[in-house]
Amino acid sequence: MGIKTVAVYSDADMNSMFVKEADEAYRIGPPPSKDSYLRMDIILDVIKKTGAQAVHPGYGFLSENSVFQKYLQENKVKFIGPPTRAIQAMGDKIESKKLAREAKVNTVPGFLGEVNNDDEVKKIANEIGYPVMIKASAGGGGKGMRIAYNDKEAVEGFKLSREEAISSFGDGRIFIEKYIVEPRHIEYQILGDEHGNYVFMPERECSVQRRNQKVIEEAPCSIMDEATRNKMGKQAVDLARACGY
Repeated sequence: MGIKTVAVYSDADMNSMFVKEADEAYRIGPPPSKDSYLRMDIILDVIKKTGAQAVHPGYGFLSENSVFQKYLQENKVKFIGPPTRAIQAMGDKIESKKLAREAKVNTVPGFLGEVNNDDEVKKIANEIGYPVMIKASAGGGGKGMRIAYNDKEAVEGFKLSREEAISSFGDGRIFIEKYIVEPRHIEYQILGDEHGNYVFMPERECSVQRRNQKVIEEAPCSIMDEATRNKMGKQAVDLARACGY
C-alpha cells in the first residue's frame, strides 16, 4: 500500500519477525515492559523522530491507556484503536452495564451501582437471589470475583473481592450480579470505523477456563445456531455504536 512502517522493540524482541519486516526499527529499552513498552516518553520520541502519522498499540501495554491517546492527539498522531470515551466506558463494568441497558443490550441481572458495606451486600444479594457473583468494577483477568450462596459468604466475598481489586487495580468499587450456573463464555470480535461502519466476526467459545482464566478459545462456537449468532452479533455492534467505538 506504500505505507512505511516503524517498529519499536525491547531487547527481548530484537530478533523478532516484526522488527526485521519493518522499514525502520528502534530499540526502546530492556525486557521489562515498565522499562520499554510502557515508556510513553521514549515511544513519543520515536514518533517525533520518524514523523510517524499513526500508532497501532498492539495488545495490552498502552492499547487501553487514555493518557497515551491524549498525548498522541496533542501531537496530531492517529491512534489506531477505540476512542478514549469507548475505552473508559467499556473498561468499567458498572458503567458499561449501564450503557448496555440504555442501548437495549442484554446483560446479566443484578445491581447496577456501587456496593459500600456489609448490610448493602446482604440486602442486594437477597433481592437478586442467591447464588450471586460479587465482582470488581475495574480490571479483569478473573481478579476481584467471588461467588456467594448465602449472607455469610456474601459478606466474606465482598471483603476479599474489594481487597483484591484495590491491590490489583487500585480501584475498590464492587457490584453484584446473578451468578449463572454452568454458563458458556462466548466473545464477539468487532471492527468499527469513524464513518459509522461496523461488522462482527464469528464468535469465540472461551468456556474452557481455569481459575477464571481462559485456557482455550475456539472459533466459531460448535453449539451456536445461526439465529443466536446473528442476534448476539447485532447486540455486540449495538453496544459498540452506543459507546462510539
